[in-house]
Amino acid sequence: MKKITLQIIIILGLSILLLGCSTRKDRFLNRAMHGTATKYNVMYNGRVAYDAAKKQLDDNYKDDFFNILPIEPLKIKEVLEVPIGPKSKPTTNNETSSTGGFSKAEEKAVKAIQKHSMNIGGKEKNKQIDDAYFLLGKARYYDQRFVPAIETFKYIIDHYPNSPLFNEARIWEAKCLTRLGIEDEAIYKLDLLLELKETSDQIKADALTALAMAYTKQDSTQMVINLLDSTLLYKNKNHNQKARNLFILGQLYRKENKIDSSNIVFNQLSNFKKSPYRFKIHSKLERAKNYNKSTDSTAQIIATLTKLSKNRDNRPFLDAIYHQLGKINLENDSINKATCYFEKTLKTKILHKDIQSLTYEDLGNIKFDKAEFLNAGAYYDSVLDVTENKNNKRIRRLIRKRKSLDEVIRLENISSKNDSILNLAFMNKKEQTIFFNNYIKELKKKDEEAQIIADNKNSSSFGNSLKDPSSKQSAKGGKFYFYNAQTLGFGKAEFAKIWGNRALIDNWRLSDKKIISDEETKESDNKEEEEDIADSKKYDLDSYLSKIPTDKNVLDSISNQRNDAYYKLGLIYKEKFKKDQLATTKLETLLDFKPEDKMILPVYYHLYKAFQSFNMVKSDFYKSKITSDFPESRYAQLINNPNIIADGKSDENSPENTYKITYKQYLNEKYVEVVSNCDKHINTFSNTDIIPKFELLKAYAIAKTSGKDNFIKALTYVATNYPNLEEGIHAAKVIASLKGEVIPVKEEKKKEKVNKKKSKKSAKKIKKNNDLPSNEKMLELIKKNKRRNLGTPGSKK
Repeated sequence: MKKITLQIIIILGLSILLLGCSTRKDRFLNRAMHGTATKYNVMYNGRVAYDAAKKQLDDNYKDDFFNILPIEPLKIKEVLEVPIGPKSKPTTNNETSSTGGFSKAEEKAVKAIQKHSMNIGGKEKNKQIDDAYFLLGKARYYDQRFVPAIETFKYIIDHYPNSPLFNEARIWEAKCLTRLGIEDEAIYKLDLLLELKETSDQIKADALTALAMAYTKQDSTQMVINLLDSTLLYKNKNHNQKARNLFILGQLYRKENKIDSSNIVFNQLSNFKKSPYRFKIHSKLERAKNYNKSTDSTAQIIATLTKLSKNRDNRPFLDAIYHQLGKINLENDSINKATCYFEKTLKTKILHKDIQSLTYEDLGNIKFDKAEFLNAGAYYDSVLDVTENKNNKRIRRLIRKRKSLDEVIRLENISSKNDSILNLAFMNKKEQTIFFNNYIKELKKKDEEAQIIADNKNSSSFGNSLKDPSSKQSAKGGKFYFYNAQTLGFGKAEFAKIWGNRALIDNWRLSDKKIISDEETKESDNKEEEEDIADSKKYDLDSYLSKIPTDKNVLDSISNQRNDAYYKLGLIYKEKFKKDQLATTKLETLLDFKPEDKMILPVYYHLYKAFQSFNMVKSDFYKSKITSDFPESRYAQLINNPNIIADGKSDENSPENTYKITYKQYLNEKYVEVVSNCDKHINTFSNTDIIPKFELLKAYAIAKTSGKDNFIKALTYVATNYPNLEEGIHAAKVIASLKGEVIPVKEEKKKEKVNKKKSKKSAKKIKKNNDLPSNEKMLELIKKNKRRNLGTPGSKK
């Protein structure tokens, strides 16, 4: 009896299941079964996969707190096309663009729609299907497939107007439009949504955030500020997004120079209890970045940051905390404390590259301000080493500064070296002897100390070898080849017999690899002998005395080179680095050297200009010397009429107009006159920016009159004397081209084409390189610096 009852129950249960499995019948049993299966089976697994993938996405995203944060933390991989054509029901196949949690979530959502959708009479009877479409759209969005995602959200909007997800779908649709670059339509749709009065606070907060995203893409900073500020009026359960909005709002207020508003927002964020911890810490750091020593309490800011640095929970942020402490001390002219904090920053266990880059730059700037340019250059090099993106404005500016430092370091070395030589040369024999005897005495002392240290190291290693088992093995002729001196020496000789003296490089056995020749070996031996000779003479007084120049022409050359270095350093400090005090020191020291007469007037002028920023008495002194001692000079004209260069037409004899006239002569093929006039104008406008341009123009005129060899000589002069200027760089390129040092043809070009064009190129090479750059190109630098008429002195040939 019991068996019969059980069979009946099983049959009835199966019948109910069979009847309930149908998605075509609108019965309570069917709706309940498919709704339950959708919610607690397929959709549950889909949501779990989605949540896990979203968490992983958020965890992997690293915010760059040194730039304005994005409103939504999503790194876009590529730009996708906007869908074209009529809107239709979204595709529900299982093909996805990527694997992972979002793909699985999409798969489950598609499965729920395909197996459990009850679309009867044009109406969906399964209340879980709109959730399935919503999950499908979000999974596609975060998978960065915005076209099918927008299709999905559009389907919800069109077919589920009464769904509780209706307004959320509208927000997500707008976000997709923003991602696709259709911000105007996104703004229009969100504005319509925000006009609705009967919407929840969460919908309004999300819509305002999405609207701020759209305006961010349009660079409407003030609109973004207004919208993010408006989000604070509504309750937002998404605490992470609320904290992000506050942080961005504080950053934007600072960008608009509204520091008080920025401080209020950052203080509000640091007191927001439900904010993620990283936002709390960085809000305090951002508040410290807004520090103003005239309005803020320095002691309070430093105390806050010091307290943060002592909290063990803040170890991941220790580099940022120390760096900010360094910045505040630097602003208060506590250079030593600032340097100490910057060095502590670099020693932290967790050091972010952005902070590392900024810290190296700060240390470089400190050294730069102290005129320790070699150390400054080393720090700037470190910045470039750790920086991946070298296209941002800060790094481009630093690269230019670093290149300028190369020239400064070179000139400082020249001035220092030549000063030393000249000081020695002007000593009498007795003074020279005393100087070098003291030098040799100090040298011997240092060498003795170094020898003691080396001996101590050797004795220490000997003591260790007594304890090291491997030393016993090598004493007995150990089994390992490289521990046995006899086998090692034999093997080396045998190798040389078979293979010769091979260079220490990869693939050394290949026949085309370089073999060290006897000549190279001899050269190496000669170098070693020279070094030995140098070592033997380093304590010899006569060897030093014999090197001191005595010939007047040599001393004059060294003196002129030194003077030229001082002049150029003065100009670089004044014009490029804006260090007027350092510039005046160099230029006044140059006057003490009694330089050539042609250099005195431009030095006076630059001293007059440089002293204007900090010592008007001195500025007026040099102004008076120019106007009284050189009343007819161009510098006096510049002082009496500062606008003389503003309008080129006002001065027909200006260097710029003179160059234009000479350039026209070149275009009219009056090459002999051009060479003659260039020589004349180089003397007339000595020590001005126009000299390199006249030199280059002269070189091109020589090419037309004296041939290729003289052309190369003239170009070499330009390249050598102005290596960092546009004219010098251009000359170097032309020289390389004329000598055949051209860039190889791209590999993808066929050899046949190269061979066909080779003869034509050879015939046209000189003609091609004799074409002078356009007049506009040659005058480009002058237009940028019309008021700065003077530059590095051009020496005569």
